[in-house]
Amino acid sequence: MKKTSLETNPKKLDTAFEQVQKFYQFMNVNKLEVVEFSKDATYIKLVRKHNQTVQPIPIFAAHAPAHTAGEAKPAPAAPQTPEGETIKAPMSGIFYRAPSPSSPPYVREGDDVKEGQVICVLEAMKVFNELKAEQDCIIEKVLSENGKPVEPNQNLFLIKRK
Repeated sequence: MKKTSLETNPKKLDTAFEQVQKFYQFMNVNKLEVVEFSKDATYIKLVRKHNQTVQPIPIFAAHAPAHTAGEAKPAPAAPQTPEGETIKAPMSGIFYRAPSPSSPPYVREGDDVKEGQVICVLEAMKVFNELKAEQDCIIEKVLSENGKPVEPNQNLFLIKRK
């Protein structure tokens, strides 16, 4: 079996690895999906993999355990009934406004949203399900707290149709 020039010259391997690292850093800093580089016999292509979006499957939360006689029952939170049209949770899960803690939110109050645009993520059973706008609208108010559980049909956003 013939050895390639990278296998026979460790210095070239280090240089190639450093080059790939630089391209990777460039890709992350500029939030690029694909980076391709070609010069002479060198060809590098980096592609960011995405989790495949899974069709949401309704998952219902288990009931809380019954309270004992001596235990005080917590007061139920008053449901939010905003005036206007809302976007509701299609399933139970954990509501996230951004793809990661260090990323900006998908949408903010006052943002114009286009049909099909990702507006939040619902995590259910370690699967992150993107929730997309079903119509063009303006986000008037975010009604759910980031990182908190939501139930099916719970209001997430107060919107105004365009």
